[in-house]
Parts: sequence; structure tokens; C-alpha cells
Amino acid sequence: MTLAAGALFGSVLGVILVSVASTAGAGLCFLISRYAARKSILRWLGKNEKFAKLDAMTEQHGAAIVALTRLVPIFPFNLLNYGFGLTRVRFVTYLFWSWLCMLPGTVLYVVGADALFVGMAGEGIPWPLIGGVAVAAVVLFFLVRYAKGKLQDSESK
Repeated sequence: MTLAAGALFGSVLGVILVSVASTAGAGLCFLISRYAARKSILRWLGKNEKFAKLDAMTEQHGAAIVALTRLVPIFPFNLLNYGFGLTRVRFVTYLFWSWLCMLPGTVLYVVGADALFVGMAGEGIPWPLIGGVAVAAVVLFFLVRYAKGKLQDSESK
């Protein structure tokens, strides 16, 4: 759907639509999990030391943990959406950092699809779009590298 948005709506509108839709979807999954399952999970895992530690970490460092898991694609996004709803991370924190850290990938895919579509339509090489894709790819590369370093630092502590 993200690629289709670039081809159908162009770069700017496509990024806006995909960003709003993906953030809304993540937020809805989070809320479903938070209000439909968190109490049951707490009863089941409340005395589990690892879960308690994870729950406390998400409350204290929610922004960093959400950012790291969004930027380093170890876990499927849908699993993260529901999983974070089971923790104490604040909803607003989850929503903002999910949106921000999904944005570079959204730009990369939507603008890339738009550039490919424009090029295939025979309208010439869309250099500004290709430049936008290149910038998004570089930003995403460095964000992922930074996040992986932070994740490794936190694992070694």
C-alpha cells in the first residue's frame, strides 16, 4: 500500500496519507492491546522478573525503546504495536516516536515509488525525487546505525 501511495498520489500527498494511516493503525493496535489484554497479562506475568523489568524500562525510557525498536527492524511492526500496549509506555510517547521513526522509511518507499512511476511513464528522469530518495536512505541508514549502537550499549550494561 505504501508503494501504491507513491504511484497514485505522488510524493507529498502519498507521504502524508501513509504517515497518518500507519500511525493511526499503530495507535489503534496499541489501544486494543492496552485495554483488552494488559490486565490479563499483568495477572499472568505480573510476578515475572523479566516482564516487570521490561514494564519499568518502558515507563522510564519509553521514547528511546520505541525509537530503537522502530528503527532497527528486528520485530514485525504489528507485533510491536500490540506488544507496547501491554507495557507502561505512555500512549502519546508511543504514538509520537512511532510516527517519527516510521517517517524516514515511509519517505523512502513513497518517494521511491513515485520516482519509479514517473520514470516509467516516460516523463524523464525525476532527479529531485531521486535526490529525495537518496537523502531518505542516508538518513535512515544513519538512524539505524545509531539505534543499533544504542541497543548494543544497553545490552552490555
